[in-house]
Amino acid sequence: MKNFVQTGRVMPFVAGANVTSGQVVRVGNILGVATSDVANGASGLLQLEGVFSVPKVSGAVIAAGESLTWDASVAAFDDNAATPATGDVTGAAAHAFEAAGNGATVLAVKFTGVPGTLT
Repeated sequence: MKNFVQTGRVMPFVAGANVTSGQVVRVGNILGVATSDVANGASGLLQLEGVFSVPKVSGAVIAAGESLTWDASVAAFDDNAATPATGDVTGAAAHAFEAAGNGATVLAVKFTGVPGTLT
């Protein structure tokens, strides 16, 4: 096919701050995981699909399969009962791949590559 660009699982982005490999990054309404360290103002790549161990709000109790809230203020995922604030992403962008209880600070999350709702 002459018009094929790529599979769409990886997306380029320009870092608005220093980014570390494995960090969750929001581009528009999409969440992805940085594939490498990226300096502020430099270009990098985001993995848009897959399951990654990422930060979780310690007090959140999350069921496997639950839709999540990306809490931008603490750079961690919260349960879907959390009240989103400005900059947070909810909805289809990611869901819990496993259950995690109160006190857990890391969660396996399935990133979908689908835009969520930006508050």
